[in-house]
Parts: sequence; C-alpha cells; structure tokens
Amino acid sequence: MGLPGIGRRQAFRGLLGIAPVLGVALGVVLMQPASAMPGGAEFGRDSVLAGLLSEALANRPELAQAQATVQADQARIPQARALPDPVLSLGIQNDGFKGLQIGTMETSYWSIAAAQTFPWYGKRGLRARAQSLGAKQSETDFERARLSVQAEVERGYLDLLLVRDQIRILGTLETLWIQADGLSRSRYETGEGAQSDVLRAQLERSRLQQQRWALMAEERRRLAVLNRSVGRPLDHPIPTAVSLGDITDPSLPDSASAEADIEARSPELHRARLAAEQSGALVSLARKDYFPDLTVIGGVMPRGGAFEPMWQAGVSVPLPLWAASKQSKAVSEYRLREQAAESSAETIRRLVRQRLEERRAMLTALLETNRLYRSGVLIQSEATVSSAMAQYKVGRVPFASVLEALSGYLGDLVGFYESVAATQRIDIAQRELSLDAVAGPALSGLGGASMPGSGGMGAASAPAGSAPPPPAAGSTSSAMPKM
Repeated sequence: MGLPGIGRRQAFRGLLGIAPVLGVALGVVLMQPASAMPGGAEFGRDSVLAGLLSEALANRPELAQAQATVQADQARIPQARALPDPVLSLGIQNDGFKGLQIGTMETSYWSIAAAQTFPWYGKRGLRARAQSLGAKQSETDFERARLSVQAEVERGYLDLLLVRDQIRILGTLETLWIQADGLSRSRYETGEGAQSDVLRAQLERSRLQQQRWALMAEERRRLAVLNRSVGRPLDHPIPTAVSLGDITDPSLPDSASAEADIEARSPELHRARLAAEQSGALVSLARKDYFPDLTVIGGVMPRGGAFEPMWQAGVSVPLPLWAASKQSKAVSEYRLREQAAESSAETIRRLVRQRLEERRAMLTALLETNRLYRSGVLIQSEATVSSAMAQYKVGRVPFASVLEALSGYLGDLVGFYESVAATQRIDIAQRELSLDAVAGPALSGLGGASMPGSGGMGAASAPAGSAPPPPAAGSTSSAMPKM
C-alpha cells in the first residue's frame, strides 16, 4: 500500500532516527493493511469453518429432531392410503336358558361374520395426498433448521475472528504505549518533555489493560457460543489463521436472479404454498364426504345336527342426514383455510422481496465502504502517520501529534475490520434466506460495533440474520483510545 508524497520506508526510517524505541512496534502497525488488500480468500472456503460446519450438521440435536419429524410424517402417508381394518364378529344364538340347543333347535346356531368398509372412490388418494403435503412441510422445516444452523456457525466464527483481530490490534497499541511511556520518561528526565506526557502514558496503559480484560472475556464468550453451535465442549480451543482483512468481499447479487432464487428456495414461502395446496386437497376430500362409504358384511351360521348352515350377506351405508351442519361446514372450513394459506404465502413472498432489497441496499453501502477503506482511508490515514513522524523529526509538531495520528490510523483499521464483518453478515443472512430485519446505518454516521471497554461488546451483539450498520470511513468510535 503506497503513500502519497512520502514513502513508508522513508517515514519509518525518520522515526527510527528520532525514537528508536518505537521502531519495532510501529513497523508492526504499518504492515497491518497489507492483509486488507483485495484478492484474499472467500469466507465460505475457510478450511476451519468448513470443518466446524461439518461437525455442526452432524451433531446438532435440532437437525436430528427435524429429521425424525420428517420421517414420522412420511410414515403417516401409507396409513392414510390403507383401507379401514376389517371387523370379525363371533356370536351365538340359543333357544332358552336351560342349555345349549345348537343341533337340536332349528333357530339355535353359532355365527361367524366379517365386515369390510370401502371408502368412496378417491377418498384414500386425497387423504394420502394431504398427508404427503404435510410431510413436505416438515421437510421445509428441516431445511430451515439446516440453514439456521449453518448461518449460526458462520456468524459465530465471524465474531471470533473479529474479536481476535481486535485483540491483536489492541496488543500492538499496548506495545506502542509501553514504548511511549519509556520515551516520555526519558524526555522528562532530560527536561525536554512535560510531566503530563508521563502521566498520560501511564493512564492510557491502564485503560488498555481494562480493555484487554474485556476483550479476553469476550473472546471466551464467543468461543463458548461457537463451540455450543458446533456441538463441542464449551472450552474447546478453535485455532484461527485467517484475519478479516484476508477475506474478500462478496459480490452484489443481480436483483432479478436473486429474487427468483430466494423465492424458489425460501423454506417459509415453500411451506406456506404447501399449506395452501394441502388445504385445497382437504376441500376436495370434504366434498367426497357427501358420498357414503360402503360396508360389506358376510357371515355363516352353523346350526349342527341335521340342520343346514345358514349364511348372510349385506351392505350398509351411512345416511348423510346432517350434511348441512357437518359435510357442508367441513367444505367451508377447508376453503377458508386455503384462502388463509394463500394470503400467508403472498405475505411471505412480499416480505422475502423486501428483505432481499434491504440486504442489497446495505450490501451496496458496505461494499463501497470497504472499497473506500482499501483505496483511500487506510492509505490516507497511514500517510497522516508518516507525515506526522516527518514533521516531528524536524521539530514542527509535538510527540503527541504522532501518537494522535497513529491512534487515528488504528481506529480506521478497526473500523475496516468491523465493516468487513458487517458485509459478511449480510451475505450470511442472504444465504440463510433470513426473514429477519436488517439494521440500517446510524444517521450520525458513527455506526459499527465498538470494542469492549467503550460501552459495547462488538458486532457479536447483533441479532441473528441481521448486520450492524457499516462504520463510517475514518471513524474512531471503537475502543482504541485517542492519544
């Protein structure tokens, strides 16, 4: 990353000539933006993340529950298609109470009869279709659970990367303040500096220690969240080798193709459409209930002795005498349910399109913010540091100006990481097909999560499926203390 007007190496050497104690730490800071350049790895192709996703899909009880529900609903389909169980009747008819008269009395006999009910043509098929559509709704619930688990793991991993980047930046700043403390003491002892510089350095070091404690606690919390989402012990270590600055920005999806894709894959929309189709099948089934089911009866009555056995055969049908308050009401009920399901599907379809447009708008702003960070803000902020160092070399500015410029540069770097994280959250929500609202940018332009120690706990506090607003380019609203 080049510097306008003055080269990085010249500025770095100039500072070394003035304050050798700051050389190592400042060199670390000035090399940070190299990883922020475009052309890094895609977030979804991170090998660590891929392993976490594989474990989560295999271990999460929510997915096992949803899969079992699907299989249970599928087991109901053949039940709906099967005939009613036949009825076997055994009996005896006897003349008098003094003894069995079978074989001696003509009207005394054993009876064995069977009955089978046959539903009216088409009823079994409609019942099976209604159950099949219900099982398909369970499949959409499983898909929603799978997408939510995947997005939860991706957001947890993203939050862990962000807090570790914040710890690394805070560690760099802490090193600089340690060196600045020694330099201020040296200058004060020689009479070139003020006692307030020494006190300020000590104060900022104490503040940095407070922020480090908060960040370490936040890292443990996010590690526990990620481990739970994967199905590991909460304190299981998760090594990460990638920085948010190494991740390339997602591409902005085409509006028409993205809209067609999300309508085709949205579990909620698919479920609502299946519910409407199921209600339509139940309307047809309710209309079939006007036609009676036929029950066929057959039996034989052995009489014993010289008497010939008797037999019987018959058909019974129910009479729909109460159709006005039963079958007709059932047709009306399912027709109204069909209308309600169609309205629900239309509501979800409109919401899906709205969320897509919101994410596209936010992603456009975030991509432009990241581009501005990479192509302008970080370069200009770094140039400001180099300029301040060069002016300090000739005695035109106090040492506090160099530290102020460096603090602003670090704040810009933190803002860049937060903006990259917000961009990835939008992309995760898009892949999740989330219906959750997306947070808009703050009107003050000071959006973006803050590091712990300055009133916020970072981007991990954002609701699932949403993203924090992009931080304003050049904002120093993070927990990096001003110098």
